[in-house]
Amino acid sequence: MVCTFVMVKLCFNKINTYAQAPAKPSSSKILQDLKKLNVLGNVMYMAAHPDDENTTLISYLANEKLVNTSYLSLTRGDGGQNLIGPEIREGLGIIRTQELLQARRLDGGKQYFTRANDFGFSKNPEEVFTIWDRETLLADVVWVIRSIKPDIMITRFPKDSRAGHGHHSASSILAEDAFIAAADPKRFPEQLKYVSVWKVKRLVWNLSSWGFRNPEEFDKAAKNLVKMDVGQFNPLIGKSYGELSAESRSMHRSQGFGSTGSRGAYMDYFQHTLGDSAKVDLFEGVIMDWTRVKNSSKVQLAIDKAINSFNPSNPSAIVPLLILAKNEIQNLPDSYWKEIKLNEIQGIIQASTGLFLEAIAGNSSVSPGQSFKLQLEVINRSTIPMSIVSINYPYKADSAVNVSLTSNIGKKFISNAIVPFNTPYSQPYWLERKDSLGLFYIAKQENVGLPENRPEANVKIVLSVAGTQMTFTIPVKYKYNDTVIGEIYQPFIVSPPVFINITEKVYMFTDNSPKQVNVIVKSGKANLKGVLQLKIPEAWKISPASVPFIFSKEGDEQTFQFMVTAPELSKEDHFQAVVTIDGNSYNKSINTISYEHIPVQVSFPDASAKLVKMDLVKKGKNIGYLMGAGDEVPGSLKQIGYDVTLLTDGDMYKENLEKFDAIIVGVRAYNTVNRITIYHNKLMEYVNNGGNLIVQYNTSNGLLVNPGPYPFKISRDRVTEENSEVLFLKPEHPVLNIPNKISNADFNGWVQERGLYFSNEWSKEYEAIIATGDTGEAKSNGGLLIAKYGKGNFVFTGYSWFRQLPAGVPGAYRLFTNLISLGK
Repeated sequence: MVCTFVMVKLCFNKINTYAQAPAKPSSSKILQDLKKLNVLGNVMYMAAHPDDENTTLISYLANEKLVNTSYLSLTRGDGGQNLIGPEIREGLGIIRTQELLQARRLDGGKQYFTRANDFGFSKNPEEVFTIWDRETLLADVVWVIRSIKPDIMITRFPKDSRAGHGHHSASSILAEDAFIAAADPKRFPEQLKYVSVWKVKRLVWNLSSWGFRNPEEFDKAAKNLVKMDVGQFNPLIGKSYGELSAESRSMHRSQGFGSTGSRGAYMDYFQHTLGDSAKVDLFEGVIMDWTRVKNSSKVQLAIDKAINSFNPSNPSAIVPLLILAKNEIQNLPDSYWKEIKLNEIQGIIQASTGLFLEAIAGNSSVSPGQSFKLQLEVINRSTIPMSIVSINYPYKADSAVNVSLTSNIGKKFISNAIVPFNTPYSQPYWLERKDSLGLFYIAKQENVGLPENRPEANVKIVLSVAGTQMTFTIPVKYKYNDTVIGEIYQPFIVSPPVFINITEKVYMFTDNSPKQVNVIVKSGKANLKGVLQLKIPEAWKISPASVPFIFSKEGDEQTFQFMVTAPELSKEDHFQAVVTIDGNSYNKSINTISYEHIPVQVSFPDASAKLVKMDLVKKGKNIGYLMGAGDEVPGSLKQIGYDVTLLTDGDMYKENLEKFDAIIVGVRAYNTVNRITIYHNKLMEYVNNGGNLIVQYNTSNGLLVNPGPYPFKISRDRVTEENSEVLFLKPEHPVLNIPNKISNADFNGWVQERGLYFSNEWSKEYEAIIATGDTGEAKSNGGLLIAKYGKGNFVFTGYSWFRQLPAGVPGAYRLFTNLISLGK
């Protein structure tokens, strides 16, 4: 669900942002982490999208083998579809990023990304690398390898067409290239200012039976492959890795990947690709204990003693041994593993003592130059002697404290901080600006690979723990109590002092009548006085030119109306809303994404919208819309003057449906609406009695009932080239002529794709109207099928109206209006 600032508080009240809460590990988790201290191994899994990863294998590697396990996804899934709401493109990428992070919190892995912008389905890697700059992406992958130093790299897909998606193939191509380049100091030498070259021991393909033509072929190949039973049961977790994997994969809710856990042995297979080959075990030849670090025998000894003497009823009893191990690690020469294990052991000391550290801001957001209250809570819930040495608050110098922490007696410290004027807003770093190469722009090399922004502010506290000083970094968060849910955590963000939200993304003009544009301005701090204006191209007329405003309190808001008149001729433009305060200009809106399974996400897109003047005639007025997985088509139809009713269960009866000039079924409704089997019969009766029904794309997998009055099959056929040639198969058909004369020009300017999940087989009652296809492929004519049924018309269309209409594509509006006008 997308929330503008008008709805932010309501949205926050509905969400359980448990991922933001401080960790409170149980004794079983502490023991698991203790055992991991003795494992010095890294594995990096690599694929193309959120959901491509093998969560069972990641769960097994992270929790059974106890190696640092990472998943590198080329993209954030921005080009996919959304089953839980209307977000697409950047908003969907934000959702899927957080879904992956939630998955990793469950299965124990770490998450990384490259800057690749998911532009949608691609049929081969050759096309992919015409859109993605291959060398730039290779640099990203090399950076991640050099940063996390994997011993083993694992790919999910083959490089050829068996991968099923050009992005999939590209991920394995880049993995092989990066395997070699990461070890070469001549490749991307600019990175060596921050990281060192790294030679991965081996690269393998985690293949499955779907990579083969038939089970027999796979069984034959599997005899010569390295295999691993990843279906084991972990008593410290209380689950098998198949069960843990299902919980992890079920976090991919925007893709409808709810999964049921499995129990019992399950084999994963690995085929050698590059590097040293393994005969039996994936980790052959990889030193994964402390012997890989010189002079570390005392470290191993102390950790072994801590494990052997661990008492789950009194975990803090091992702290002296952990401190001994920590001091021994500290004495080792600087190395990658020294830093990793110092962080791990300090985390175990914190968990073993029940040490609770929390830094809470008095506001969920602040603007540059604004002050905020900060509360720090510290409590030692053990008998281990502790004291606070110093506290470093954000944007301040250290302050000496020297306060003892009595067992189970908390200390709270209140401070005020001022955010510097030059502090940037908390915009997701990959959305700061667009790149022209199909890639997101990343300003800082150190940000490459990060799943999300670093915390906006931190408190650093130095504690003396049993006589040893340790520095803890505590991210600043915002917290409040919901009367129903209880404790709610939110990210603490730096935001503009004023927000400007234009209520629509696109304004469609079909004549010279002025259209009202509503702009909501909200104050991010108290005592704001400014002027709002719309910067609009000269061909358009606007009234008034500007409006003043005064806000006395933070959170005040007001809606301002402007009247915009289109030019005589068809035209596409953009306009921007700008607020001027004390000579400074601000042009950011606020976009809040709130779902129960991920933390609240906030971004600050430019306050802009599209203007489209087009030649359009429409017939009919009243539209019934049955929502499916979620899209923005209803709002788009309202833009061109239709009255749209979102249909609910109580609307689905004959007398009510008959009042609609057309009924439109939203994307994937026949996959996701549980009562569609009941609604279908009523919809067919509506058509039979003279109605006009338009069914948008569905997938063949999970189809609850066939959508049409006559048989047809939905395939996986799709046309990914948004500028692909379109042929008119029935040029005299009313849908291409009434009320708008459709030409090839109406297929200019489409975005991302033509369509997806076309039909490839249908009965004689259907007419195929148009055909299109990707370069080098046969034209597909199953994207728009129309059939007479009784007195009415049934339309099945796989063309991606859910992308074109919200994007303001004029030709898409003209053709879709003709679909609505059938029979009029």
